[in-house]
Amino acid sequence: MNWLFDERTECYSVQTTLTVGEYLDLVESAYQSKGSLSGQRDALKTTTGKRIRERMVSDIRRGAVLPPVVIGVVVDEKTFQKYPVADAILIEEILPEDVKGKLSIIDGMQRTTALMEAASVDIGVRDRAMRVEFWLTRSVRAMVYRMLVLNTGQVPWTLGRQLSVVYAPLLAEITDRVPELNRVFTPDKGGRRVTAGEFGSDAIVELYIAFNLRKVTVDTKESLSDEFSRLDFVENVSDDRFQGQFYSVMSVLVQLDKAFSKYDSGAPVRFGKGRNIFDGQPARIGLVVAIAQYVLGRPGADRQSGERATRMDEIVTNAGAMCTRVGKLNVEELGDFLRLEVLTETLDRRVGQVGRYERNMFFEAFNVLVSEGFEVPSMEPCWRAN
Repeated sequence: MNWLFDERTECYSVQTTLTVGEYLDLVESAYQSKGSLSGQRDALKTTTGKRIRERMVSDIRRGAVLPPVVIGVVVDEKTFQKYPVADAILIEEILPEDVKGKLSIIDGMQRTTALMEAASVDIGVRDRAMRVEFWLTRSVRAMVYRMLVLNTGQVPWTLGRQLSVVYAPLLAEITDRVPELNRVFTPDKGGRRVTAGEFGSDAIVELYIAFNLRKVTVDTKESLSDEFSRLDFVENVSDDRFQGQFYSVMSVLVQLDKAFSKYDSGAPVRFGKGRNIFDGQPARIGLVVAIAQYVLGRPGADRQSGERATRMDEIVTNAGAMCTRVGKLNVEELGDFLRLEVLTETLDRRVGQVGRYERNMFFEAFNVLVSEGFEVPSMEPCWRAN
């Protein structure tokens, strides 16, 4: 195995040779929990794409050597400190058993699809040798940076698709770093939000994108044609503190969600409970982007890393103090503080593009909360900000 240390992202690059069969078995076990490989990046479906893949399958069967497939692996600190393992021969010697189901193909999805097709029609392909490069990291942020900056010249991915490659390790790290989260439900482990502190995995990934781009309207299905957005994304994930700041924002969101959820009017209306505020994505996006702009700066006007850290600490302190104050209120007092009837009236306005309107409305609302240092007599000035 050939080991190199990437000083920029603090990752180890390990290139080795496996048989096609060993590689496919490793990939298959890694994605059993996700159902299929197509969940990461679909095989090309265009006529040209199909022809290219058919040619690739034919070349593989004739003995062609493909460029290395790149696999991303997030390991814990204890495992990372053991690297490099100079005398390692088998993959099992560098990959702990518990991470094999969390591998991410960050470069080579189409080659993997072609290898699977070739092996299905010619069993002899499984005995052929192929090169595989493993990127071993202890940080999801480093993997995202590696993917966005160094994976060039490919079929354009959507922003959501690129992040879905590190979907599992990102969610695993969030649940570890944001202990206030009660539950994260995924497409594989479905569910619905029944109490505060529960969110869907897709919603969390969208919040991550919104925090990074500092925009309330995030289309995860669009390609990264906006070079300014791509640049903002890369610049943010290059900051060592950025990932931790996102987790801090998620912690603030969950704390507010739980504090507000203690109120229940008993009325069968949209905002009859305090929990209903963050039941929808517009309020979550609004809060996250309001904090993002305060901490990171508006798009195109980025703050320095030190100022970001100071402002993030300020947000965490002020939000925590507000949650403590709210936690001391009885149900009637909490209802008077939340002023959900004012929120309802604000959102009942007949407007076009309801989703966009609600995101902007909540963004303006939480902008007030942030600018006031989370010290407001009630939420009414927030709900009436737009």
